[in-house]
Amino acid sequence: MSFNLKISNFVTKTIRHQYSWSSIVNSRFTSTDSKTAKKPKTGILMLNLGGPENTNQVYDFLLRLFSDKDLIPLPAQKYLAPFIAKRRTPKIQDQYSQIGGGSPIKKWTELQGEEMVKILDEISPETAPHKFYVGFRYAEPLTEDAISKMEEDGVERAVAFTQYPQYSCSTTGSSLNAIYRHYKGLNKVPQMKWTTIDRWATHPGLVDAFAENIKKELEKFPEDVRNDVVIMFSAHSLPMTVVNRGDTYPAEVASTVNRVMEKLNFSNSYRLVWQSKVGPQEWLGPQTDESIEGFAKNKRLNLLLVPIAFTSDHIETLFELDLEYIDDLAKKAGIKSIRRCESLNDNPIFLRALADIVKNHLNSDEMCSKQLTLRCPKCINDVCGPMRVFFRTNKLV
Repeated sequence: MSFNLKISNFVTKTIRHQYSWSSIVNSRFTSTDSKTAKKPKTGILMLNLGGPENTNQVYDFLLRLFSDKDLIPLPAQKYLAPFIAKRRTPKIQDQYSQIGGGSPIKKWTELQGEEMVKILDEISPETAPHKFYVGFRYAEPLTEDAISKMEEDGVERAVAFTQYPQYSCSTTGSSLNAIYRHYKGLNKVPQMKWTTIDRWATHPGLVDAFAENIKKELEKFPEDVRNDVVIMFSAHSLPMTVVNRGDTYPAEVASTVNRVMEKLNFSNSYRLVWQSKVGPQEWLGPQTDESIEGFAKNKRLNLLLVPIAFTSDHIETLFELDLEYIDDLAKKAGIKSIRRCESLNDNPIFLRALADIVKNHLNSDEMCSKQLTLRCPKCINDVCGPMRVFFRTNKLV
């Protein structure tokens, strides 16, 4: 799989594409360079997990990941995190070597950001010029460094735009906590006005993009089995300890699945399954690998995997789904035909959706969603409360 993108061809293809949302129906991509010297009025911080660009970066990536108490609370974390990271590094390096030597998520995020701000400069001139910034949690460019760059650039309005469509305290919550901790650590209120797009699980553009990709992939199955294909929506799982605290992620992922199936007129049978379980504790299920084996036993031998909580390709799609499950597990289980739906990556509908989401947010009076103001009923993280105050008021408590 190649990640060398030809932007000029992509832009030409995008201009020809038609969309259904009235707010962006007449907008077009332009060749304007978003990295101009002009001071950006609006800065959009694209938040995501990140990934090592080469195998030499794997240890640092894992160390940051296992040091994050919001994601993986560990006893004696200061000592255990380096131990676990060092122990797992060779295995993860091998996995990245099998998908081209590193994660493509930075390349995809930068492409998405470039095209998003081009559209925004046209459809929202009153908030232009716009500039995107990449803020990864565990890989460079780190969230804290991106914030410093935004302040240095003199951004007036900053939007923390999560690239996880469905909110979880372990993902979006961790990134928003990092923004709050950055200012708290400096004991300094931000120069910029901060707001956040903290979830967008049912945005029409997201739904349309998924539905389009699914339709295209279903067409690749033989006609005589196409209606028998089981659509397996696969999302990253969560430990049940997190779910039972009241994390909204499972419900929000399910809402995306339901909207996509509505768009498809419920053309096929489907299930929501969960992947990437780590460790011995109980996780949200059923697991994707176990579900593939279960469908094989039940003689449902034509499957379509859809990464419903991932918008860009990375190790969970390229290695776990493509290599572990499709190339290996499915063959051993006796699956007759199995395919994976393309990730959204450079899907033109998806790129326009990103711009539409930001435009709608900028035009609203919302600092954050109403859901963000509500902590989980069994929340145990002391930072979650102050973070929510920060994004409602821009004040440090």
